[in-house]
Amino acid sequence: MSHSEFIPLSQYQEFPVEEMKRRALEFYANLRRRRTVRDFSDRPVPREVIENCLRAAGTAPNGANMQPWHFVLVSDPAIKRQIREAAETEERAFYSERATEEWLEVLAPLGTTPDKPFLEIAPYLIVVFAQNYGLTPDGRKVKHYYVPESVGIATGILVTAIHQAGLVSLTHTPSPMGFLSEILNRPPNERAFLILVIGYPAKDAKVPDLTKKSLAEIATFV
Repeated sequence: MSHSEFIPLSQYQEFPVEEMKRRALEFYANLRRRRTVRDFSDRPVPREVIENCLRAAGTAPNGANMQPWHFVLVSDPAIKRQIREAAETEERAFYSERATEEWLEVLAPLGTTPDKPFLEIAPYLIVVFAQNYGLTPDGRKVKHYYVPESVGIATGILVTAIHQAGLVSLTHTPSPMGFLSEILNRPPNERAFLILVIGYPAKDAKVPDLTKKSLAEIATFV
C-alpha cells in the first residue's frame, strides 16, 4: 500500500476570538437569507460563477479522498427540455400513484405540483452524480467509501456557494432518476443524486412562509 506524502498545514488561518464570533454570526445571518426558489428568471448567469461554485464543491471532505462525485452542468435548451419532460413523467406518476396521502399532505403547504417549468426556464441545471466506484484507465474498479455522505457534503457546499455568489437554487429529486444517466450519457458507475436548478429569482418569485427549528431543537451540548 502506498502512503501519501504529508505537508505542513500552511494555509490554515486563525482569527482572534472576537473576530471568530463576528465571522460565525455574519455567516449564519447570510445563510438565514437563503431560500429554495421555484420561480426562476431566464436571465443569463456568467459560467465562470458556476465554475467557481463547482470548484468550491470539489473541496468537500470525503471518504478516503476518492471524491466520488461528478457534476454535469446543463445549459443546452434541448437537453433541459428532455430533462423536464422525463422528470414530469415521473412526477405525475408520483403524485397520482406512488405518493401516500400522508406524503402529499406534507407537500401541500409547499405548493409543489408535477409541473416543473423551472427545469427549462433557469439558465443552468447541475445534475449531481454519485460514483459508486471508480474506474482506472485500464477499466479496473476502485472501491469508493462513504459515497452518500461525501456527495451530500459536496452538494451542501455547492448550494452554499451558489447563495454566496448571489444566486438562488432548488434541489429537485424526481424519483426514480435513471433517465438522467441516459439523457446525459453517464457511465454505469454513476447514479443521479439530484438536480440543482440555478439562476436568478423571477421578479415575482414567492416562497412559503416557513421557520427553521431553534438551536435547542437541533443541537445537544453535553
